[in-house]
Amino acid sequence: MTNEIENLKMEIIDIDFDFRQDSKCGDPDTDSLKLYETHKLLWSKELPNGKKFTLEIKDDSYGRLLIKNNLTMNLSSDRMCPHFDGKYSNKFEGWLSDSEREELKHKVRTIGGHIIFPAHKKNGFTINQARGISKIICDRFDLTLECIRRFYQNEESPLFKTLINYKEFFDIFVDFKGYVDFFYLQDFIDQNERIEFSLPFDNFNRPPLPQTISEYKKYNENTIDLVDKRNKRILKSITSER
Repeated sequence: MTNEIENLKMEIIDIDFDFRQDSKCGDPDTDSLKLYETHKLLWSKELPNGKKFTLEIKDDSYGRLLIKNNLTMNLSSDRMCPHFDGKYSNKFEGWLSDSEREELKHKVRTIGGHIIFPAHKKNGFTINQARGISKIICDRFDLTLECIRRFYQNEESPLFKTLINYKEFFDIFVDFKGYVDFFYLQDFIDQNERIEFSLPFDNFNRPPLPQTISEYKKYNENTIDLVDKRNKRILKSITSER
C-alpha cells in the first residue's frame, strides 16, 4: 500500500504545473481538483504531535472544494504569495516586464506557492481573508509567516486575533519549527528561525507593498526563488520516500 501511495504521488505531483489550467472559475483554490488532490497527497502524513493527518476532499454547499480531516476543522487551499498585478488601481502596471509578470503569476500557482488554512469563519475572518484585507499584510506570506511565528511565541501581531481563533489547527504542529518543517517552509526562515522577508521589514511599520520599481523587481525575484526552493523540497520529499 505504501508503494502504491508513493507511486501515486510521483504520478500526480508536478511541481511545474500551473493550477490555473485546472480551474473553471480562474481561482484554483476554489475548484481545482488537481490542486486539492496534491494537497491531500502531500499533507496526509504524520504530524509533529505524533498523530497521523488523514485528509479527504469534499464539496461544500456552494460547490467549492474543501479538505476534511480527522483532527481539526475543514481546510482549504490558499495561494501564499500575491503578484499584485491588476490590483491596487493598477498601481504596479509596467513595473515588471511582460515576461517577468507572467513568470511570477505562473510560479505562485504551482504547488510550491500554495498552502492550506482552516476554511471557515470563526469569530470573524478566516486567516486567508484576514491577511488579504489587512493593509498591514496585503496578503504577503512572509508577513503572514512572521505573524504565525509570533503566535507560537504568544506575541502580538496584526493577525494575532485571527490566529488565536484557530489555535486548534496550529496546536497540531506543536511549535513554529513543527509548522515550518511540516509544510516545507524551511527556505522562508534563516537558521535562527527568523523570517527571510522579500521586502525590507521594520516591525510592520512600513507599507507592505513595493514602493519602487526596484523593490517590486526584488520582491519578484525573491518570491520566485522561494517558491522554486519549496518546490524542490516537495519533490525531494516525494523521491526520498520511494
